[in-house]
Amino acid sequence: MALYRVTLAYDGSEFLGWQRQKRGRTVQGELEAALARLSGGFAVAVAGAGRTDAGVHALGQVASFELPRATSGDELLRALNGLLPADVRVLAAAAAPEGFHARRSAGSKLYGYRLDCGGVPLPQRRRYAAFVPYTLDPEAVRRVAALYLGRHDFTALASAGGQVKTTRRTVTRSEVRFEAPGLVYEVEADGFLRKMVRSMVGGLIAAGRGATSVEELAHRLAARDRRGWPPPAPACGLTLVRVDYPVLR
Repeated sequence: MALYRVTLAYDGSEFLGWQRQKRGRTVQGELEAALARLSGGFAVAVAGAGRTDAGVHALGQVASFELPRATSGDELLRALNGLLPADVRVLAAAAAPEGFHARRSAGSKLYGYRLDCGGVPLPQRRRYAAFVPYTLDPEAVRRVAALYLGRHDFTALASAGGQVKTTRRTVTRSEVRFEAPGLVYEVEADGFLRKMVRSMVGGLIAAGRGATSVEELAHRLAARDRRGWPPPAPACGLTLVRVDYPVLR
């Protein structure tokens, strides 16, 4: 068996998310089906770095898997892109070092979120940017973004259904850029809980529009008060940008 890693980009609009399900279209399901065809019917189990939700996109999702025979990265890339649907593409493919696992070997993940604010929503952006019908206070938004930095218990921002050993995560980057017609939020951490980034953006929106204060959000974060946290922002604005890996020893 030969171990490989691939970097994927996909438009998540028509998917039920990354993770394979009994019914419905998923990115993992499409990739595993393509690999099975490439391997002559051999069932290939794929591990993904991030289990993106329905409607979430990716520019740098990473997946790992084993194949029954060795092939070059270029051949694997061309073959998979010839079998995958148009809304999924392999950007890079290569043999992986022994012991590599797309999720467990990851050191950090970077997500980006696009949010259009005020005015009229542009139909051309409806798949890739969320929309709120009001302008946001830049100072309040930036203060909430800074609140997330460091190591915290993010129970307040986690949706039910996730299976994790700990809800503590270390956020190393939490930055907002205001650019027409709204803002771009970028957050990097050693891991994320279910719907955590969308809940982070929900906090930015709530404070930015004056529905809550930065101090109240800080209190709810410290109190691990999930019921009191603002609702998650829509999935369409979220993109998994990059997954970084430490040097394997």
